[in-house]
Amino acid sequence: MSTMLTRVDLRSGGAVDLGTVDSIMQAAFDPRYGEAWTRNQCLGILSMPGVWLTIASIDDEPAGFALSRIIVDEVELLLLATVPSLRRRGVGSALLRAVVAESTSRGAKSLHLEVRDGNAAIRLYSESGFNKVGERRRYYRGSDGHAFDAFTFRRELPR
Repeated sequence: MSTMLTRVDLRSGGAVDLGTVDSIMQAAFDPRYGEAWTRNQCLGILSMPGVWLTIASIDDEPAGFALSRIIVDEVELLLLATVPSLRRRGVGSALLRAVVAESTSRGAKSLHLEVRDGNAAIRLYSESGFNKVGERRRYYRGSDGHAFDAFTFRRELPR
């Protein structure tokens, strides 16, 4: 696994990209934690106003995605995933920067997310200006029925 940063290309996505999103989710989210969404859940949220999908690629190969929504002046980062073999190469950071930029351009004042306790992405979020603001006990339900806590994070956006 390389830690070298790589050129990450970003583009807007849509329903046509749900196969890519689903395959990245299946690879990135371990079923024992219950974090992945179904394809129908993604399709349903994509049809809602204020929702956008960002697709990341490296050398024309899918590398990750971010799914976000704005409601009034707050954005929620609903999902962010990176292909496991491409982690630590700047994909998650590039996606997060894109979400922050798009959120700001849409007039949002803050960006929220939740993440499972123990998820390695907590480091990325903390280093990107997010602060932990809450906990949801036993929020995620894994494939074996075990429950895992979620942390909620918030970042104020520039005006």
